[in-house]
Amino acid sequence: MSLAPRAVLVHRATEYEELLARHGTHGQADFFLSSRGRSIQAVTERHHRARRALADVAAAVPLAWRQTRVERTDLDRFLFGPEDVVVVVGQDGLVANTAKYLSGQPVVGIDTDPGRNPGVLVRHRAADAVKLLPAAASGTGAVDELTMVEAVADDTQRLLALNEIYLGPPGHQTARYRLSTGAEAVRTEPQASSGVLVGTGTGSTGWLRSVWQQRGSGLPLPGPADPQLIWFVREAWPSPATGTSLVEGVLAPAERLRLTVESDRLVAFGDGIETDALELTWGQTVRFGIAGTALRLID
Repeated sequence: MSLAPRAVLVHRATEYEELLARHGTHGQADFFLSSRGRSIQAVTERHHRARRALADVAAAVPLAWRQTRVERTDLDRFLFGPEDVVVVVGQDGLVANTAKYLSGQPVVGIDTDPGRNPGVLVRHRAADAVKLLPAAASGTGAVDELTMVEAVADDTQRLLALNEIYLGPPGHQTARYRLSTGAEAVRTEPQASSGVLVGTGTGSTGWLRSVWQQRGSGLPLPGPADPQLIWFVREAWPSPATGTSLVEGVLAPAERLRLTVESDRLVAFGDGIETDALELTWGQTVRFGIAGTALRLID
């Protein structure tokens, strides 16, 4: 007998809840903001909208289903099951934060604050959940398969991301490494830079796009479902020992970007989550490429 679907409602603490955790009471939080020329009213209004949306989604879960909630800070300790329908209630970035912990489960993105969020990944309203959840569980809903990026180190450490993976120093030092690219005629170059970004078409709407635009790059940005990755070296430094000729490129499905660490310590983290990072030391190699799994986002 198969298990009933489980709705996993992913959310994050609101600004108001974070203020209460820091200042203790509503009055103290209000005093803190007002002393800096801000009002707590807008913060509390956003908090109530987010909590109403979460309650509405919970109420839309079919009675025969199981359901649970997980806060963003607990994602790395939560075990998703194959029968789960994941409902992300929040901002676009919360979908990206969640994606790295999934293995093909359908994801429904619910926008808690329409107009403030771009709505690239949280495409629906809380009222839509009553129809979207059964469709997601049965596989009858329209699904976008969004490409993800992975980094695999030579000691089997593995990292997934929906937007981009950054490799670089944990602080403000220079990252030193040997970069290799090319499927047939491999090109290699020692580099010193402020880090490397490797990302997807979804990530091309964010950090990657800002680098692409600032640089005036002529590379075509991939779409979210395109089986391609794009990569950039940030602020490569020319010296007698380091070069700047390999600073951007596109990776096809079979291609890998390989970096061999020549610093005491570098880190690689995905989608801005620095607490879940690969730790890399001198001599280690890490390979970047298209992940074998994709984010199944309900359209």
